[in-house]
Amino acid sequence: MVSRKQKTTIPSKASAKAGRKWTVIDAAGKPLGKVAALAASRLRGKHRADFTPHLDTGDFVVVTNAAEVRLSGRKAEQKFYRRHSGHPGGLKSVPYGELLRERPEKLIELAVRRMLPKNRLGRRLFTKLKVYAGPDHPHKAQKPERVEVTL
Repeated sequence: MVSRKQKTTIPSKASAKAGRKWTVIDAAGKPLGKVAALAASRLRGKHRADFTPHLDTGDFVVVTNAAEVRLSGRKAEQKFYRRHSGHPGGLKSVPYGELLRERPEKLIELAVRRMLPKNRLGRRLFTKLKVYAGPDHPHKAQKPERVEVTL
């Protein structure tokens, strides 16, 4: 018998855009890492059968109740978010509790951004993430479907 090569089908950019959906993740009482991992996976499109690593095949993701996200153990007291300006003595540290109090959306944005590819595609994927501190969001017209975080 003669073996046949199977052809690999790569979705076009138009078909990838056509299949996009909107999903809502409720972060209330859920661990930060689980919420961020689910959001990053949905943004990349890994849940779809036509996932292609170099194309934007993912969904839009809306995360609500960001102010109620949790960390396990003593991380709430011990965790710091650091950034450096590049100048001597330019290290800035913000404790988790302070960031949760002042800008809860930033916590989820940082966690998801660090799970995405570090290139042009990752920056484009990140624009499809919408995070809100409370339960309300302005994307009801897109008819988003709810996705539960499994613990």
